[in-house]
Amino acid sequence: MPHITPELAAMELWPTDPDAARALQSRLASRVRVHPCDPDAVRLVAGLDVSYGPTELVAAAVVVDAATLEVTAQATVRATPTFPYVPGLFAFRELPPLLAALEQLPVEPDVYLCDGYGLAHPRRFGLACHLGVLVDRPVFGVAKTAFVGDAAEPGPRRGSATDLVDRGEVVGRCLRVHDGVKPVYVSVGHRVDLDSACELVLRLSPRYRICEPIRRADQLSRRELAASGRA
Repeated sequence: MPHITPELAAMELWPTDPDAARALQSRLASRVRVHPCDPDAVRLVAGLDVSYGPTELVAAAVVVDAATLEVTAQATVRATPTFPYVPGLFAFRELPPLLAALEQLPVEPDVYLCDGYGLAHPRRFGLACHLGVLVDRPVFGVAKTAFVGDAAEPGPRRGSATDLVDRGEVVGRCLRVHDGVKPVYVSVGHRVDLDSACELVLRLSPRYRICEPIRRADQLSRRELAASGRA
């Protein structure tokens, strides 16, 4: 779990040509839905990340309890990339193994967090949007840098934020998660709004700049990749 919706499962979802991939992003972008998600109702949060070696990758999904931040489930998948390294098209490289990892989870998360972008993308369809539309679940992206757009520097205190604007459109938020620490960039993927996403990021970042689900997924994917190198 989760599974690609039946309607989309019948489509050609994984083209290997970059131009065809861009066309598919533009086609699916109209399916993104933005609406409030009550942070108080969120119990389980899945963080997703991918680590790369010279010839293979490891995709990791880690589910944490939103109240305690304890890990309740995790899964990894080792794979060989089948799509070229093209900025803006990482979903076609990373989503197949990430989906395979999610299918191994014994629980159904309420929200999914991607180390990447949602609407903060040239075609408004980053990895977080792509995952959300495919499985029709609440998803958003959290990144350390901006891929598109500009944002003023937020105030120095935790919770300060400014809009990330691209071509006159607000596509995300530059959010300070700890006093005096570099901000992160939050963008909507699907079935969540920006206010809800930022509130969840703050709740899930009690100690570190990187929110706990993604931090744990990053650590897990790196460990598994290192272990495969020693095998």
